[in-house]
Amino acid sequence: MRFCRADLSVVDDIGLLPVGEYAAEAFYRTIDAAYERRSTAVTSNIHPSGFDTIMPKTLAAASTDRLMHPTHLVTTTGDSHRLAEAHAGKGVIPLH
Repeated sequence: MRFCRADLSVVDDIGLLPVGEYAAEAFYRTIDAAYERRSTAVTSNIHPSGFDTIMPKTLAAASTDRLMHPTHLVTTTGDSHRLAEAHAGKGVIPLH
């Protein structure tokens, strides 16, 4: 996989939408190709232990196994910055 030449691969917002078998397999192949060779960052609103709620259990387990082996898990809390800005009227352009 050509992307594995990069020092860091980023998968953003996994679990935002349910994924089908093809996308789940692609996610697994991405994680597996980088496993112990390259750094991978994955962002999600779902804890890795819940990945089986968005993809087939076997692919979720295999992906999570590789992701969690040599990992730094960063958990954040708090309100959405985008939502706070929208409520404050910043960055929102009304449609006319």
